[in-house]
Amino acid sequence: MCQLLGMNCNTPTDIVFSFEGFSRRGGLTGEHVDGWGIAFFEDDGCRIFLDYLPSVSSPIADLVRQYPIKSRNVIAHIRKATQGRVSLANTHPFRRELWGRDWIFAHNGNLADLPTMNGNRFTPVGTTDSEWAFCWLMNELSVRFAQMPAVDVLYANLQALLPELTRRGNFNFLLGSGNLLFAHCATDLHYIVRQAPFTSAHLADADLSVDFAQLTTHEDRVAVIATHPLTDNEAWTRMQPGEFALLEGGRRLF
Repeated sequence: MCQLLGMNCNTPTDIVFSFEGFSRRGGLTGEHVDGWGIAFFEDDGCRIFLDYLPSVSSPIADLVRQYPIKSRNVIAHIRKATQGRVSLANTHPFRRELWGRDWIFAHNGNLADLPTMNGNRFTPVGTTDSEWAFCWLMNELSVRFAQMPAVDVLYANLQALLPELTRRGNFNFLLGSGNLLFAHCATDLHYIVRQAPFTSAHLADADLSVDFAQLTTHEDRVAVIATHPLTDNEAWTRMQPGEFALLEGGRRLF
């Protein structure tokens, strides 16, 4: 199946180090060769790159590796197709507008069947179960709220909607907007929070290390979420099946 990567920080940070290891899983150290994508939130805007080529050989991925875009919230995905052909329309992450802000979604898993849409404001462009599930969630939220609710109310409503999807198959996902990053674990999802005192880290998929103490300030806090740990010398926390988390500013809120 696919793999997910998310980063949530209290200050704009680049994801070059994590993406270097993650992208190698798209055809070099992993079999996820059916496309990749990454989205960066920057204030009220969202910059997104997609390619149906493997991330290890994609010229667009080379651009991301060499261009240190700084963001407080990032979602990335490498795909191993289970439903839908290999195409740009079926490449994660997906983007939709709700309540005047961009929402980004990426999924790892497979849904055996799909719920009926409640409303038609959000409809899939491609043919994946992932995009359908995303549109279903957006429709449900748009029906419940005319404008964005308080963060705790949004979290509770998303959590209440999840059983309708999780009972249909594996549903690991990342959902983000602005500085908010929601993460749901069905099978595999791990996270780490890096903060002072910072140490060095070594990638599991490449012989590459970085000393974060040389690149950060005492106030910085960076949370990274991935399907499998990206480094082999740090203590990652494995999320439990059914666990639903919300991060803002590199800190877990609920």
